[in-house]
Amino acid sequence: MATMNFKDQLLPAMAVIQQDLYQAPEMDIQRRTGETLQNCIQKQQVTPGGTVAVAVGSRGIHHLNIIVKETIRFLLHLGLNPIIVPAMGSHGGGTSESQESLLKSYGISQSSMGVPVVSDMDVKEIGTLNEKTRIFFSAAAHSCDHIVAINRIKPHTKFRSEIESGICKMLVVGLGKKHGAVEIHQKAIHHSFGIIEEAACFILKNCKVLCGVGIVEDGYGKPAHIEAMPPNILIDREKALLQKANQYLARIPFQEIDILIIDHIGKDISGIGMDSNVTGRHRDITGDFQIYPHVKRIFVRDLSPNSDGNGNGIGLADFTTKRLVEALDLEKTYTNAIAAISPEKAAIPIYLESDFLALEACMQTCGAQSKDSARIIRIQNTKDLEYIQISKALEKEAKEKSMIRFITPWQPIQFSAIGNLFDFKSLLP
Repeated sequence: MATMNFKDQLLPAMAVIQQDLYQAPEMDIQRRTGETLQNCIQKQQVTPGGTVAVAVGSRGIHHLNIIVKETIRFLLHLGLNPIIVPAMGSHGGGTSESQESLLKSYGISQSSMGVPVVSDMDVKEIGTLNEKTRIFFSAAAHSCDHIVAINRIKPHTKFRSEIESGICKMLVVGLGKKHGAVEIHQKAIHHSFGIIEEAACFILKNCKVLCGVGIVEDGYGKPAHIEAMPPNILIDREKALLQKANQYLARIPFQEIDILIIDHIGKDISGIGMDSNVTGRHRDITGDFQIYPHVKRIFVRDLSPNSDGNGNGIGLADFTTKRLVEALDLEKTYTNAIAAISPEKAAIPIYLESDFLALEACMQTCGAQSKDSARIIRIQNTKDLEYIQISKALEKEAKEKSMIRFITPWQPIQFSAIGNLFDFKSLLP
């Protein structure tokens, strides 16, 4: 491949490191799902012939199709008649067609699961909280005799609470469809996201939730724990599993960063494209925050092909590329950002023709005294953090960390003939 040769090298030498993340023991996903459902649901709890809505919707969950398939098999064995209901709030542009298409991209469809997918956006207002927050709920799910919600439990990108992203949020926001997502986010401006737990309590008391199936991932994004939880203990168990998920979360192992290069953002990677628990940066009407790592400039190179054009979260970057902006589906991006009361996350930052020009702008504005002192990190995305490219200024810290190994020698960054970085995987030996 042709490369650009620069008379004055813009960036310092870089090397690829590998970090040890928490890795869960191998798990038989199908067997574990069946066993935990068996422990949670007894035959006497259901009447054969009854209907059950299986709520799913989160992207990027490894083996989600296997977990859903086994859940449906178990419910059929109980004599129930399952349907699948997308529980993803305003995602997919807030249309039934897009949400059904998203489920299909996860391997979840009527043909693959053997049961109907009911993806309409109709909701029913089922009650009101003390703060005059209206609770909306999927009409299709509400009409069923039972509800089973399947979701990953993890730290949220927007707020800190005992309940963050998981089953409760799926019941309240996901099954609330677009109306519910807008209502909860609007009320959270004044009442905080603790409102999710309040609304979940209401739903668990007033709707026919049979169980929630919670998934906790290890540092490599693989299921580390799967647990079916009955409604009477669901909230307490989710709080405990969130703590476990926090411990397992993969992070960047450096605190002060001048430039963070992110190859891809997308909804399949994080709800806001790039996980703020990893980047340390969040901007929102409910409160901005900056946690470790402290990053001065974020440069985002591309939009994940599996994001379906939704670039929500691009507003958290300082610089991006023209090609990423051209890949955006603005309708989907704006619908998602407005429903989440976060227009700032859809704001398009300065975008330039090439990676080289964007990195030049980063170097000019990050405050580094010289290229050799610049603390630069490049990652594939905020989910895949086993391999990271670092600049020479981070060498001493990296060598002091026992969980880090150097995979490549120090070498200049190479650009293509049009000024773009090569694919991250080409850096690996």
